[in-house]
Amino acid sequence: MSPSLTANSRPIPVLTYHQIAPAPAKGAPFRSLYVAPQAFARQMALLKFLDYRGLCMSELLPYLKGERKGRVVGITFDDGFLNNLTHALPVLRRHGFSSTCYAVSQQLGRSNAWDLNAGVAQTPLMSAVQLQQWCAGGQEVGAHTRHHVNLSQSSAATCMDEISRCKSELETVTGAPVQHFCYPYGEFTAVHVAMVRAAGFASATTTQRSRCQSGEDLLQLPRVPVLRSTSLPLLWLKLASGYEDRRRT
Repeated sequence: MSPSLTANSRPIPVLTYHQIAPAPAKGAPFRSLYVAPQAFARQMALLKFLDYRGLCMSELLPYLKGERKGRVVGITFDDGFLNNLTHALPVLRRHGFSSTCYAVSQQLGRSNAWDLNAGVAQTPLMSAVQLQQWCAGGQEVGAHTRHHVNLSQSSAATCMDEISRCKSELETVTGAPVQHFCYPYGEFTAVHVAMVRAAGFASATTTQRSRCQSGEDLLQLPRVPVLRSTSLPLLWLKLASGYEDRRRT
């Protein structure tokens, strides 16, 4: 098996979250990406009850590579919202879970400006100090480009800058290696995968739906979305069955 491919003996789900906060009013754009704090707490309690260990991408990597075996699930947060720190971190710590939050390095302490054209409400993102608090709480920071650009609509020079400098900027903030990347909007090509590899990332996640099977490219990992509408029975199906695998395109 190639070292750039997964070698896990059974499927491993990597959960995707965005905002851990009450949802805006009906009809609001991307309302589905809000998971209420109480719902998140119940979901993490379910993982613990089912004997799953929630892990950040660095801790999940040995399982994906087949070097370790166990009942594990990856936990990821896209964009770096402050409500991840205020609402998710205490729950994660209570259960002894770790997670990876993919941050946008030039938007720290600002808001999700990339969503303005879609009419999405502006929500605070973690500042540099708050990202440090996130790490001090046993969590990990990953890279999500410098400005949350659509790589497929950007020049090669812009893409390389967004990918590589995001890594170095976040490493300066956290004082720790930033080894994991997430493609904004799930948009990328083979050229961008090569850039992520050249920048030195150990893994990269996508918006492709599925649990991670054996033989996946570590720089094109699928994930399992957790949405506002995800009930506890549905979450169990997403974890323990082929429910998400069948939605892969």
